[in-house]
Amino acid sequence: MKEYEIYNSLKVPKGFKIILRLDGRKFHSLTNNLNLEMPYDEKFINAMIDTSKDIFNEFSPSFIYSFSDEINILLSEIPFSGRIEKLNSVFPSLASSALTLHLKDLEENFTFNKNISTIPTISFDSRVIPIANNGGIVKYFKWRQDEAWRNCINSYGYWTLRKDFSAKEATMKLKNLKSSDIHEILFKKGLNINNLPIYQKRGVAIYKTKKQIKGLNPKTNKEENSFRNLLFVDKKLPIFDKDFFKKIDII
Repeated sequence: MKEYEIYNSLKVPKGFKIILRLDGRKFHSLTNNLNLEMPYDEKFINAMIDTSKDIFNEFSPSFIYSFSDEINILLSEIPFSGRIEKLNSVFPSLASSALTLHLKDLEENFTFNKNISTIPTISFDSRVIPIANNGGIVKYFKWRQDEAWRNCINSYGYWTLRKDFSAKEATMKLKNLKSSDIHEILFKKGLNINNLPIYQKRGVAIYKTKKQIKGLNPKTNKEENSFRNLLFVDKKLPIFDKDFFKKIDII
């Protein structure tokens, strides 16, 4: 019966690093059902960060970048012998269960819509992106960070207009507008988008960083310095470039 598993042997090309991009499925319904604060809800953002940390602790990727309902995972050492079936099933299922648990921990802080009484079903989809070189890593994450910025502008534009217009009207008013046009609309409404928290504009990254610690060497009975790798949540990201990824030893 093994021959029925027709994609079982499909693997990541040898010599490639990969990025797994997990996208939340129907998260607009989730935000409505949980009555999340729009356009950004701190409880949800922190739950996504904790979900990303769970993935990091389970699989030790090189780097994770997240914004909105998206989690991008850079893997240098690829688990499951690179089997794409496994990668595209295990990672999103872990993210789905982890996010559900983290939101349940915060359940008392949500005001549910009248049609539900608990956290609704959460799921992610997944895709594998092979990366052949370090330039590809920089280019990919810069692309996703640019999308985070567009998402920030459009979200604030939409929800600012929703104070005065219906959903359909707000959508129509934003249609075909450039980012600079939306920026101007927000500025006239008293919101300078440049003053928003950096993580809303540029997303959040999670990676290992070395920290120097002092400790007693039991052999010499003397205090010595050593370094320990610690998980770091970076909510003050610069605009991604080669220097950033070199600085944190990703490339």
